[in-house]
Amino acid sequence: MRAVQYDRFGSTPSIVELPEPIAPDDGVVVRVAATGVCRSDWHAWRGHDDSVRLPHVPGHEFAGVVTAVGASVTRAVVGDRVTAPFVFACGTCDQCRDGATQVCTRQQQPGFTLQGSYAESVVVPHADVNLVHLPDAVGLAEAAGLGCRFGTAYHALHARGRVAPGEWVVVYGCGGVGLSTIIVAVAAGARVVAVDVSTAALDRAAALGASTLVMDDEAPAAVHRLTDGGAHVSVDAYGSRATSVAAVASLRPRGRHVQVGLLLDDEATPAIPMGRVTADELELLGSHGIAVGEYAAMLDDVVAGRLLPAESIGATIGFDDLPDALEAMDRPASGSGMTVAVF
Repeated sequence: MRAVQYDRFGSTPSIVELPEPIAPDDGVVVRVAATGVCRSDWHAWRGHDDSVRLPHVPGHEFAGVVTAVGASVTRAVVGDRVTAPFVFACGTCDQCRDGATQVCTRQQQPGFTLQGSYAESVVVPHADVNLVHLPDAVGLAEAAGLGCRFGTAYHALHARGRVAPGEWVVVYGCGGVGLSTIIVAVAAGARVVAVDVSTAALDRAAALGASTLVMDDEAPAAVHRLTDGGAHVSVDAYGSRATSVAAVASLRPRGRHVQVGLLLDDEATPAIPMGRVTADELELLGSHGIAVGEYAAMLDDVVAGRLLPAESIGATIGFDDLPDALEAMDRPASGSGMTVAVF
């Protein structure tokens, strides 16, 4: 099979020929039809994630068709249209037994601890736990984002942020996960403020139903004015000291902050004002992917047209464009939304 691989962190990825993977006893092989290009892939490529071993194939959000099935798998057959969350859960640890597969204590991750989906085929272990079957009405390109960005946004707002109709949600960072968060928030009946440095990203956020603000030192104060006292829920969808601190500062008393964007390397230790967290009873919540058990409700909303993950896609590229797309994230974004490679 063809795959995108890098041999050194930050080096130009190349397209190589690798052996077609074999399905493990409890897993399946998925022929990748579409894979997203995510900022987390960039972090791995840049060496910010110490779980990555070289040489490495990136990619963690994908959809495709099952081509091989392990002997002990009971919930999949060749030809199934599927996706999977980027956290491959073990299914047996305490967290998995509680339904919190997104924080499995023995988790594996494609594109990080395992070879990823920037390849014509990818392995999904523990398939009876991790495989998500796709309704015929859900296209494979839009389904790629359900494994990470769109699924992450859904979990962040519903399971963690507990968003309610009529509440104000402020979203810092309007890339793929940020736009997905806006889509999910609007569908939940919330009012949304989007904050970014990019005019193109803010235009896209406005088209999705958000009020918009330019990210600067005055953004939290502007959020308070616009929302008459601050947001009920804030989401840092970008992941930096500046955006995380600003998102917390944008909350009203008893507000809930949800940290989605990764805080790595030099950005790992934001100075959150814990005095205000105490005085205003703010909640600081981490959010990591999506539990397998949440997919049924999310897919029901997609099929019914209440959620439109395709609206979070900014560009569609081919397999051969993946190395350039990964390197392009070194530069300021020229567009908005997630990039999806369709094979």
